[in-house]
Amino acid sequence: MPVNLAYRAYRFFWEVMDWLYPPNCGGCDTFGVRWCNDCAQNTPGIMPPICPVCGDQNPSGGCCLKCQSSPPYFTSLRSSTVFSGSIREAIHKLKYQHELGLGEALARSMIVNLEKLNWSLDIVTSVPLGLVRLKERGYNQATLLARPIALFFDMPFSSQVLSRTRETRSQVGLTVLERQDNMNGAFQARSDIAQGKTILVIDDVATSGATLNACAKALLEAGATRVYGFSLARAISSSDGVIDIT
Repeated sequence: MPVNLAYRAYRFFWEVMDWLYPPNCGGCDTFGVRWCNDCAQNTPGIMPPICPVCGDQNPSGGCCLKCQSSPPYFTSLRSSTVFSGSIREAIHKLKYQHELGLGEALARSMIVNLEKLNWSLDIVTSVPLGLVRLKERGYNQATLLARPIALFFDMPFSSQVLSRTRETRSQVGLTVLERQDNMNGAFQARSDIAQGKTILVIDDVATSGATLNACAKALLEAGATRVYGFSLARAISSSDGVIDIT
């Protein structure tokens, strides 16, 4: 699809910033680029067969047992890469080291994969942070990924359609069931924005899908028609059910 002027301007802004303040690669620290070609090419994608609903690995290629027994609220969830190696390092820098330009650079692979999915969408949003965490960090890393995606596809981005109803504990080290309990009722949505819309929710890392599922539930309750989830990376759970995203 043709690249619109707003997206080109956004990329140009970051290119100017790169010229003024030369960056280091978020994955390997190579000087002069935010995300180098080597890191991009060596980052593993999500390989089929996967569940068509939750996007998790599924040898049968059909709907997984988890989605059959407890269908999620989102229509579909996908991720660009596996949460390992260089992408893991880059996401940590994006989240915790104020490497804001990585949002635009890392969103490029998400855009490529979203084009392949060809979802029909109305609004793009991001998983909201709680007020305490937002104040501590100063920005929402998922929003830094979501904005260039919205610009590329010439769709509105809304930071208001979703909000947290309470502060949640960190998901790091929690089992799948603990993550679901932690996210239960954690979000609310505005019906004046969500009503009748198909909404794409962006996050940096998907693990069990509990966070995006809770977002989808809130959006559907507010009148959204459908909700899709997309994350930059996907973390894989261990045999004991604990998902490592440290």
